[in-house]
Amino acid sequence: MDDIFEIPQGRTREEILQREKVIKNFYARWIAVNPEKRIYNTNLQAFIYVRFLSIQETSEKAARSHKSTLAVTYLTEILELAKPIIFTKPKKGNNKQSRFSDIVIMEYNKKDFGKIKLTVGILRGSKEKIQYCITAIEKTTVKPATRTQ
Repeated sequence: MDDIFEIPQGRTREEILQREKVIKNFYARWIAVNPEKRIYNTNLQAFIYVRFLSIQETSEKAARSHKSTLAVTYLTEILELAKPIIFTKPKKGNNKQSRFSDIVIMEYNKKDFGKIKLTVGILRGSKEKIQYCITAIEKTTVKPATRTQ
């Protein structure tokens, strides 16, 4: 799982599609090593499962940036060590989230990388926790407020 692979850095449609492929290939290799498709999260004190929806949503969202694509390669430690930040309800009108009773926004602060956002859905009924999406939290520069008189 420690293979080094090339992740395109540009913003063209072609490079985004290449990053989607990198993410899907990474998940395929990860599942081969983790056939139960789950990791125990120490902070939630529960297993977080990887499902088809996890791969679909993450490849779609994380492929938009090089850093988010790279973040996915830390999947095991993210699933294991991310900390819950916010418990919320699924977005209205989002069919992919409709199967969840709740959404947990979690963060993992990866040394020498930065913060990574993990979104986990809690399935209605079974309460199983499903990895929904992983993205890097990009630092944004905020302009200081100016005072006008």
